Amino acid sequence: MKYVVVLGDGMADEPLEALGGKTPLAYAKTPAMDLLAKTGDIGMARTVPEGMSPGSDTANLSIMGYNPEIYYSGRSPLEALNIGVSMEEGDVAIRANLVTLSEKEENYEERHLLDHSADEISTEEASALLEAVKEGLENQEFQFYAGTSYRHCLIWKHGNVVPLTPPHDIREREIKNYLPDEELLLAMQKESYKILENHPINQKRREKGLNPANSLWFWGAGTKPSLSSFEGKFHKKGVMISAVDLLKGIAVGTGMKNISVEGANGGLHTNYEGKAQAALDALLKEGYDFAYIHVEAPDEMGHQGSVEKKIQAIEYLDERVIKLVKEGLEKSGEDYRLLILPDHPTPIKVKTHTANPVPYLLYDSRKTEETGNCYSEETGAHFEPVKGHELLKILFEE
Repeated sequence: MKYVVVLGDGMADEPLEALGGKTPLAYAKTPAMDLLAKTGDIGMARTVPEGMSPGSDTANLSIMGYNPEIYYSGRSPLEALNIGVSMEEGDVAIRANLVTLSEKEENYEERHLLDHSADEISTEEASALLEAVKEGLENQEFQFYAGTSYRHCLIWKHGNVVPLTPPHDIREREIKNYLPDEELLLAMQKESYKILENHPINQKRREKGLNPANSLWFWGAGTKPSLSSFEGKFHKKGVMISAVDLLKGIAVGTGMKNISVEGANGGLHTNYEGKAQAALDALLKEGYDFAYIHVEAPDEMGHQGSVEKKIQAIEYLDERVIKLVKEGLEKSGEDYRLLILPDHPTPIKVKTHTANPVPYLLYDSRKTEETGNCYSEETGAHFEPVKGHELLKILFEE
């Protein structure tokens, strides 16, 4: 028996008038999911515990079987695990986004946060910009580490875990009321703008009509995480397939194998087929029992507030990941169980995460009796939500 989770990050949404009262998931053309739903089980899961922030960190920990109320110590420390940062007790990891701030205002505080990802800046460009930041700001107390695309890490030696605002929560807003209260962090953010504003890379980006990555934005502070072994917990050998440092970091912390896919970038035009093939190779050729395929694109399109692109991301997930995984496993003759779900909603209306329960689709290749189910938020809402950290127990049930 093989087991697969296909995670469409932020895929869940709310009914939209522009879609005739349907959600993007219900509106999108998803023949592979529709076929699986015909004999599959539909349910609802609360992936974010009551009172916790609705982030991909808490939600994915939960889906992977690790109750965030026990295991969560902050988002950035999980990303730091993948980057290879060695944290000591008392160190604080902080996500350092490269963002786009408006440039017409004279004072930093009066600027608006236009884009939390600087047009999904390439890792190559972002790494060069971070080098400039390191030259200007790094010291024995604060060290920077390059991640993927706009996502980077700051380690504050023996620092403090302070409240910080996620930049994707405040797109298009004036930043004055969302800046760090911690003076050292605020000073570094301001100084980063001076370093990056006229950097040659940003000048070239403006010429190309792209958003400049003209400031750091700090958020997601936390301390060194402590996660137990995935194989020890579930007695399954697992692989993680994701372009995002957060998911890769969870895999490192739980002893799962990370598989890097060329061209996988966390954006709308990621290498979907490469992810599907990597999962099939791990399961069918390398003897792994479990594959977790994470696709970031629906979440990014939700943050951008683009209905069309979010629908496109869901359709790509269906056609270029789910269909291929299904066909590959069926061709092999292996029995398999497949769990499809979002980690959290990222509704177009609010352009950020919410903590609402999410629908899941569980398919078992051995079951042939038709249920007549369809997979959507509306269908899932008929069921009492299960706790997110119980989902893998349900998946692994025989």
